[in-house]
Amino acid sequence: MLEIVPSILAADFSNLSSEITKIENQVNSLHIDVMDGHFVPNLTIGPLVIKSIRSITNLLFDVHLMIKNPLIHLDNYIDSGADSITVHIESETNNNIFSSIERIHSIKKKVGISLTPKTPFTELEPFLEDIDLILIMTVEPGFGGQTFLPESIQKIRNVSKLVEQSERSIIIQVDGGINKETIPLVVNAGATSIVAGSAIFDQPDPAQAIEKLKELIQKKIK
Repeated sequence: MLEIVPSILAADFSNLSSEITKIENQVNSLHIDVMDGHFVPNLTIGPLVIKSIRSITNLLFDVHLMIKNPLIHLDNYIDSGADSITVHIESETNNNIFSSIERIHSIKKKVGISLTPKTPFTELEPFLEDIDLILIMTVEPGFGGQTFLPESIQKIRNVSKLVEQSERSIIIQVDGGINKETIPLVVNAGATSIVAGSAIFDQPDPAQAIEKLKELIQKKIK
């Protein structure tokens, strides 16, 4: 099932409660980008902020860790109320990534693997049997509001074929530069979960913006 997942990276951080309330009836999940200033050149929110907004909504928290050493910080984000945690394939050694996957699954949460635009899709192969989600970055991670990289379309197609061959129900998520022009492209390429930030929270009516994105998806897949 195709899903729109709003990214609070584009929301008004001075009033997150109000921003989440605006959209929570239109979606099932909220995408939360965590950046440490080391893995990417930006700082965003940490587990205390996630925990504070956990009490105001029943939306599923889809937490994307853009941090250098996710394994050593993992329990903080588990305790903050995350429902799904995605770690970057570039962040640590394979052994540590597998340890992160094992820890997340041990407490019955979903686990994702993300890859930056420069990382070949084939790097996912060792993890396919153990993950629930693949996050394909369609911009360089670190900042919201960037322009979609058109070469990402072929990567989405390649990942879609990889997932099909695995015969597993893995969510194919895309994040970066999503708007009314790019959303049909990623859906046609095989994306099943579409993260959108500016295309939702920068609009006068975020809830209506989500509905318009949903309409575009439905028109494209009919």
